[in-house]
Amino acid sequence: MPELVFFSGTMDCGKSTLALQIGHNRSARGLQGVIFTRDDRAGEGKLSSRLGLVTEAVEADEDMDLYAYLVAQLSKGGRVDYVIVDEAQFLAPAQIDQLARVVDDLEMDVFAFGITTDFRTRLFPGSQRLVELADRMEQLQVEALCWCGARATHNARTVDGEMVVEGAQVVVGDVNHPAGEVGYEVLCRRHHRRRATAASAQAAALSPDVLPVSSA
Repeated sequence: MPELVFFSGTMDCGKSTLALQIGHNRSARGLQGVIFTRDDRAGEGKLSSRLGLVTEAVEADEDMDLYAYLVAQLSKGGRVDYVIVDEAQFLAPAQIDQLARVVDDLEMDVFAFGITTDFRTRLFPGSQRLVELADRMEQLQVEALCWCGARATHNARTVDGEMVVEGAQVVVGDVNHPAGEVGYEVLCRRHHRRRATAASAQAAALSPDVLPVSSA
């Protein structure tokens, strides 16, 4: 039976890499799919992983009806066996409903990949709707690590290395960002609560106010 599957995890846990692998495995068996993405780091209409792999995709802007797009492709004689959606957290709840309809009415597997919560630890609307509708949820097993070495469970937004907790829910940035620009970092819950990023932890360690450690 076709399924709507939600693969979730923090940044750096290999979501896009797995999306690309699923697409590769199915295309190697002669299946044809459509890849939707939104606000990928590589630019519009791209699905990319941090390993440097990139493929073409359909940019799913906020006004796009994903179900209608696929019906149009089929009506023109196109073939679609499965659907992959990366950055699914950025989709509108109505678009997640459309993906569920693709599974139920068009009988296609839909594999959605996304972050569950934002930098404020609040659910993205798209992710929330996926949690509500998905036939199956998969937590990715590749663990991203906080700077302290613990398992990273939260995404943090930073500016000049300092964590911020206010602002628009969606601001495109990356983990490799120039100083002064918006960036993102994965943290364990403890350090997310303390707003302790890698940069601030390093600054604290170098501070003259830190008590010296004596070998005596």
